Amino acid sequence: MKEAGLEPQTLFSEVLKHADDNLIIAHRLSEWVASTPDLETDIAIANIALDHLGVARALLAYAAELEGLGRNEDDLAMFRSEREFINLLLCELPNGDFAQTIARHFLFDGYQLGLWEFLSAHPDPILAGVAGKALMEARYHWRFSSSWVARLGDGTEESHRRMEAALGVVWRFADEMFEDQPGLRSGWDHLVYPVLADANLDRPPADDQRHGGRLGIHTESLGHLLAEMQSVARSHPGARW
Repeated sequence: MKEAGLEPQTLFSEVLKHADDNLIIAHRLSEWVASTPDLETDIAIANIALDHLGVARALLAYAAELEGLGRNEDDLAMFRSEREFINLLLCELPNGDFAQTIARHFLFDGYQLGLWEFLSAHPDPILAGVAGKALMEARYHWRFSSSWVARLGDGTEESHRRMEAALGVVWRFADEMFEDQPGLRSGWDHLVYPVLADANLDRPPADDQRHGGRLGIHTESLGHLLAEMQSVARSHPGARW
């Protein structure tokens, strides 16, 4: 049950947006399975995708309980439309090449480290419990993505070029992460900027920032992602295997 004093609809929206972030980025990562540069990386990315999916499931189940309309986690995942999802735009971006995927996760992992630490002290015990477990996983995710940024940025001329180009693509979606919780931005800066400096990567310009995901206004990429993710559930509603 929710902690006394918290508005159910406010808590529902809070839980749902983080559930959507993790569900969508888990699906994006799953698209890399059997296609990464080597077997070790393939297994790592598959495991990270499963971590995000586990967090998404826990949060979606709790969101359904808070909503109180008789829906469950599968209903929220598979039978909402594009405009009903409130994930960050960063999470839905196409994978691009391997450098672009790493750049996307580098920004997102730094954000989630601060987010889960903050939410682990949330007055709602269920959200705090999910956040505490997710924080342990996020530490590994950060080590994975930040080490790859350093490896690619300070590697060959080609890997450096690709990593710098990838950061240029994803950076315009960074500010949206801190719309609701601007206090997390300074911690993110202190995580991200030293890695870029050590990897000899320039910080991309901060102009042309994109927003709208939290309001259900998305890029066209989300519609294509949901069409694939939801196709079986929508073709066979109520089916059980």
